[in-house]
Amino acid sequence: MNRVLVRSPAWQRVARRIGREAGWYRGLISPSRIGGGFSFVTPPGVELARMRNEEKMTELLYYDDAYLREFDATVAAMQKKDGMLRVALDRTAFYPGGGGQPNDIGWLTTASRRLSVSKAKREGDQVWHTLSGTDGESISIARGQKVHAELDWTRRYALMRTHTAMHILCGVVWRDYGASVTGGNMEPGKGRMDFAFAAMSRELVTEIEEKCNAEIAAARPVTSRVLPRQEAFQIPDLIRTKINLLPKQIPQVRTVELEGLDLQADGGTHTRNTSEVEKMRVVDYRSKGAINKRIYVEIGESEG
Repeated sequence: MNRVLVRSPAWQRVARRIGREAGWYRGLISPSRIGGGFSFVTPPGVELARMRNEEKMTELLYYDDAYLREFDATVAAMQKKDGMLRVALDRTAFYPGGGGQPNDIGWLTTASRRLSVSKAKREGDQVWHTLSGTDGESISIARGQKVHAELDWTRRYALMRTHTAMHILCGVVWRDYGASVTGGNMEPGKGRMDFAFAAMSRELVTEIEEKCNAEIAAARPVTSRVLPRQEAFQIPDLIRTKINLLPKQIPQVRTVELEGLDLQADGGTHTRNTSEVEKMRVVDYRSKGAINKRIYVEIGESEG
């Protein structure tokens, strides 16, 4: 038998789950006795490496190729949450949501069946994919199993175009009116952004719409880079987007640039060129405060 001491909170969660499944979890030991960790006894042949494998980092494929529609992966971990089965994969192209962009949905195919992915969420270094089958039907999937994954591409591409449109809007408003963004959200094909405007009128939003469509027609390249935190903090355009609010434990900053128009810290997915947005319409605007005005936009449909 082996006694193992675990202090890392992430590993503690994993150890509890593995231990309960295997029947050898022995419970907590007082923090004052062993420095805040807990220990348990493992049967012969069970090694701490198993816990390391449980917490394996998910490779984020959407950072390297936002246009990747399907991919192969291995189930790294699985668990029940809120009555639903979810799996962590060793690699994924499913965007887990963040920065106002919703998570992707799609499908996982095993050797015997196709399962819907209704949600993707990043927790720590892993991305969890919530699965659903036919109503009342149990889902059988195992750790280490190979799967083929597909994104709902129509939805994802609409979000990529919408997210790029939000950057165009931010860039135009900052460049021509000096108003910084204070908030935003999006759905496939539409979104809203809040700006530090004291006043807004129909004439103004019409002018903004025209300028945004000119930037779409300009076909500006859209690129991303990952910079060391300190280097990113020296770029004025990133400072204005409140990059200083990023948690100190984040050592690198991913940036997205619309060449000659906009540069922001951003972890979402975007098109390669502003021309892919095709057309943007300002459909409404509202006052949300003395110096806070909201602009609602929609984009035209595209097959991708």
